Amino acid sequence: MTKTIVWWGFGLGIVFGFIANKTNFCTMGAVSDVVNMGHWGRMRAWLLAIAVAMIGTNALAYFGYLDLSKTIYTGSNFPWLAYIVGGLCFGVGMTLASGCANKTLVRVGGGNLRSVVVFIYLGFAALVTLKGILGAFRVNVLQAPAVTIQLDHGQTLPALLSGIGGLAPNTLQMVMAGVIGLAMMVFVFKDEKFRKNLDNNLAGLIIGLLVVGGWFVAGHLGYGENPDTLEMTYLGTNSHLAESMSFVAPTAYTLEYWAYWTDTSNIVTFGIATVFGVGIGSFLYALFTRSFRWEAFSSAQDMFYHIIGGTLMGFGGVTAMGCTIGQGITGVSTLSLGSILALASIIAGAAVTMKIQYALLMRES
Repeated sequence: MTKTIVWWGFGLGIVFGFIANKTNFCTMGAVSDVVNMGHWGRMRAWLLAIAVAMIGTNALAYFGYLDLSKTIYTGSNFPWLAYIVGGLCFGVGMTLASGCANKTLVRVGGGNLRSVVVFIYLGFAALVTLKGILGAFRVNVLQAPAVTIQLDHGQTLPALLSGIGGLAPNTLQMVMAGVIGLAMMVFVFKDEKFRKNLDNNLAGLIIGLLVVGGWFVAGHLGYGENPDTLEMTYLGTNSHLAESMSFVAPTAYTLEYWAYWTDTSNIVTFGIATVFGVGIGSFLYALFTRSFRWEAFSSAQDMFYHIIGGTLMGFGGVTAMGCTIGQGITGVSTLSLGSILALASIIAGAAVTMKIQYALLMRES
């Protein structure tokens, strides 16, 4: 069963990397387009992906194919400070590194050596934030009981609003997802330029569906009996919970897998497989279109900014429990309040950093 989940994750990752490269799907680019030029094309593509993922994910839950309570996004612990600090750090980091975690993997597949450096620093920073010295700071300070709110029924919006209208919890969840998702789609498709842009439509629809597919694979097909403990669990995921697309912690686990290759207890998981898949999918698109190009740093300062950016993304992505995909689409698809807060913090961190960069550029010119 675990091998099946891994291969499915690898396949989904290939499609993700291929489509993301073809359509130039990039969260940092979407925020930059809005902040610096007032263009909403790529932002609408991102919002479309969220809407598709939200409706599809909650449909899976409504029809019994996914238990949304068994994810890292929907628990009763609400570490608000971690979401804010982690999100801000990730937003600053992705701006300095010229792209978020998934864009880094896409660029690696396209021959960008700068992104190889970002990948290494992002992965190492994420690993030491998960299990190392930065992990102690994360747990003891940013996730300390004093800054963690306990929510009895979980942190999804339907859970917080339970009882409204006398609806059953699963029905309320589906209704809220449908209303919010459809409202986002109305905003997205009311723009004529967006409706005529094939790449943006393709990016939003396919990437949203890939997140739904990830939930189905890891959260439904992957739910089974552990052959060692005979307990029911989620096989093939690092968290042993239901997972879908996310790229910061899986990058850390990828580096750990390479480092402990000979340890037989160290296995390829759904997340690790998607990391490989995105890079290979992007490489295949670059190969087919003859767009593969080796790209290096333009200066020592350029390298410094990318290293700092990768480090901040690794720390921030783990602390906020996800990246622009992991929280921004996968997490938000569960209607988690923490995911929404983390996403808002990521966008805020990126937007402020872009404004500062623009002001410095104007001062130098």
